[in-house]
Amino acid sequence: MEDVGEVYWRLPAISRTAATATFLLSIGVHLGFVSGYYFVHAPEYLFRLLPQIWRPVTCFLISTPKLGILFDTYFTYQYMSQLERGNPRFPRKEDFVWYLIFVSATILGINYVVGMPFSVFNKALILAMCYTVTQDQRGVKANFYFITIPAQLTPVCMMLVNLLFPGGVSMLLLELEGLVAAHLYDFLSRIWPEFGGGRNLIPTPAFLSRLVQTPRVLERGFGTAIRPNAPSTGRTTGASSGPLPDSWRSRGAGRRLG
Repeated sequence: MEDVGEVYWRLPAISRTAATATFLLSIGVHLGFVSGYYFVHAPEYLFRLLPQIWRPVTCFLISTPKLGILFDTYFTYQYMSQLERGNPRFPRKEDFVWYLIFVSATILGINYVVGMPFSVFNKALILAMCYTVTQDQRGVKANFYFITIPAQLTPVCMMLVNLLFPGGVSMLLLELEGLVAAHLYDFLSRIWPEFGGGRNLIPTPAFLSRLVQTPRVLERGFGTAIRPNAPSTGRTTGASSGPLPDSWRSRGAGRRLG
């Protein structure tokens, strides 16, 4: 039986980190271990002498309370991992990082321009990722609670189901920000180039590619080792790494002895 730690570290790096941070930070905030005041989005704190630059990140890592801590953490990992691992739209790791940056910045921009009062945006990010995932699943059926629906309608159903609960209208508006942000990314990077005869208006910045591909320096007791990053192309074959060592899996066809 595999060790839990080994299974955890084999998960997609960005997705596991985001899901873990969401769970731990949400537990800390909602159970009162830490004050959410220091982690929610507050633009005025970005323009001080000592700007609190972590806020635009941590505001996407705070879930809704109670059972929302579990469900939001699950959906954060579920949709993020589908985009990070093997999605043809993000063949390189930096492409996926750029997607997260663009969508998150757009959500914050919409919230500011429209004058919405929201200060945490985990639900908006989940809805945005769900929209992006399901746009490549046209013709596929998905189970939503007890009914079967076309996969591309999942984001809409997620928004409408909020109306069944108290505060549902507010939550619907929050998720709408994520829907608009994800559709804007889709339009500028795919729809306009493919159907409008234009070019990708938001290509991945070159500096981000250099940053992601920078070799990592490992300090060891007997010296310093430089380990290059893993190739940033997504896994599209769907092949599992399995329990065997790499050297075993790389062998050619077997030959009979004797």
